[in-house]
Amino acid sequence: MRSRAARLIHYSRNGELLKRYGMVLILLLMVVGFTVVKPVFFRSANIINIFRQVSVIGTIAFGVTLIIITGGIDLSSGSVVALVGVITASFAAPGQNVFIAVLIGLLIGAACGLFNGTVLAVTGIPPFIVTLGMMTAARGAALLFTGGRPVSNLSESFLTIGSGTVGIIPVPVIIFLSMGILTHILLRKTRFGKSIYAIGGNEQAAKVCGINVKKAIIIVYGFAGLMSAVAGIILTARVSSGNPTAGLSYELDAIASAVIGGTSLTGGVGYISGTIIGALIIGVLNNGLTLVGVSPDWQQIIKAIIIVGAVVLDSYRQKGGK
Repeated sequence: MRSRAARLIHYSRNGELLKRYGMVLILLLMVVGFTVVKPVFFRSANIINIFRQVSVIGTIAFGVTLIIITGGIDLSSGSVVALVGVITASFAAPGQNVFIAVLIGLLIGAACGLFNGTVLAVTGIPPFIVTLGMMTAARGAALLFTGGRPVSNLSESFLTIGSGTVGIIPVPVIIFLSMGILTHILLRKTRFGKSIYAIGGNEQAAKVCGINVKKAIIIVYGFAGLMSAVAGIILTARVSSGNPTAGLSYELDAIASAVIGGTSLTGGVGYISGTIIGALIIGVLNNGLTLVGVSPDWQQIIKAIIIVGAVVLDSYRQKGGK
């Protein structure tokens, strides 16, 4: 008991509790605040709806977290979501094999990510430029593939991915949490995960230690593309169509989720548990502001303020609170 109390005192003195659990406290305060203003916010149906909404952005954010830990960035996530959505939808009509449709979607997303990673590894071009190019190309490909029109008439078995439940838990939430567990294990329990942190901390030192940096970067971006594909499949099944304009600004929400959750934009620091909290903060904010009648325009402004605040907090952390 004494040692635990001593640790708590030590953490409090050094601000560690605030650094570690500050965003959890903010999330709880947001939930309490919205519940007081709009009691309907805390109804089980709305809470489940928030998790269902978060499942798309949160899944994208898992891949983005790994990229940011390496010191990179990915602006193509939203466009990949759209491209995967329209292609998957075209193979998910009634009578077609839903597993084939899902597999094709996953392969498309992974291929986009692997292309990003390969170009980065081979050319050394900044990630911002490479993924910006993929963002434009994937969106254009989605529009060309569909002629600018949504792809609908999807099979019931495919739609179950977006609207089905296991007990009271929606299938999208189960997929989201499963992807989170998978990414956590990859990041924290494997040698590859340790190499990701090493690359983000000091790339040159990582090379000296024998880490194949180029290979790791390719795999990380490929994994991020795969997570975007999973999110695209969930979204397509939820809205019952593949839309070439889907996923607009999703990459920014995913980046915000990771940064709000404590992933450092300078690389080398990040946790999947934090990303989940960050995604929930974004989800609670969107849902709560909508319930209280705040216009979408003001929601964007408020979200921007929160993102900038998270970056400032990240800078504070990096300076050791000085």
